[in-house]
Amino acid sequence: MSDTHIDVCEGGHSPEERRAFADILAHIGDKWTVLVVGVLAHGPMRYSQIFKLVEGISQRMLTLTLKSLERDGLVTRTVYPTNPPRVDYELTERGKTLIVPLHLLWTWAQANRTAIEGTRRDFDQQRSKDGAAA
Repeated sequence: MSDTHIDVCEGGHSPEERRAFADILAHIGDKWTVLVVGVLAHGPMRYSQIFKLVEGISQRMLTLTLKSLERDGLVTRTVYPTNPPRVDYELTERGKTLIVPLHLLWTWAQANRTAIEGTRRDFDQQRSKDGAAA
């Protein structure tokens, strides 16, 4: 096996375990989760700070993403008894373990973005030519 080969569906796992892994990976791989974890990698932040830094996210989606991350034990929510109440979000120790793998994915995406965009463009052009000829 090569250094780049990873058996992502290793044998020995029950269908229930594979479904659980798939569920976790789908959540962790969600674009909003990746971006929110990336922002929180810089330290605790208030909701409004996160909202400003995660471009394109709606308030509803940010709220759902933060609640989901909190439910998974990846983010903590701390409410301070001020008027109005101050709420900070912070990665837990488990959440911090995502920083390195997500940074690697981000770096890969940056390195391959231009090539992928070009390939998509070529693919779409070829498909539209094939469709016009049919």
